[in-house]
Amino acid sequence: MEQFDVAIIGGGPAGYVAAIRAAQLGMRVALVEKRATLGGTCLNVGCIPSKALLESTEQWENAQHRFAEHGIIFTGLKADLKKMMQRKEKIVAEVCSGVDFLIKKNKIQRFHGSGSLLSASEVAITPPSGEEQTIKASRIIIATGSVPIELPTVPVDGKTIITSDQAIALETVPERLVVIGAGVIGLEL
Repeated sequence: MEQFDVAIIGGGPAGYVAAIRAAQLGMRVALVEKRATLGGTCLNVGCIPSKALLESTEQWENAQHRFAEHGIIFTGLKADLKKMMQRKEKIVAEVCSGVDFLIKKNKIQRFHGSGSLLSASEVAITPPSGEEQTIKASRIIIATGSVPIELPTVPVDGKTIITSDQAIALETVPERLVVIGAGVIGLEL
């Protein structure tokens, strides 16, 4: 069983920053993340992709209403949602690969899978495929982040009722959108 000074469950902003800092302090660090990419909700399906789409919609708004003040007139202005989504995905990939680079640069051992506590010094790692393994650590940090919740009275069906993870990847612009929740991601949507 591999031994680490610190094991961190969760590869989002809290987890990867803690991992990098611990490595900089000379610790042997394990970082456990269930997603294929690091960055958690923020980088993958929250803050970063929503800000990328907000930038695109701001440019659309400017082209429609503000550029004329500068003598820039558009006729036949169209939005290409597929292209906007491709740009968003490119930005997300670049940011996530930057975090991955920092993890490798700081010699942090990354484990792809779900982490769960077996004891105060043992973490079980269940990968998406393959065999579960256990690691030991003198210290364990739990930084599991956030996931969308389903309200009992408003079940998610993936069509009419969707999560923020699904909303950030819509293939068409809805005529109307009601957002339940005024957290960071809800406000940005």
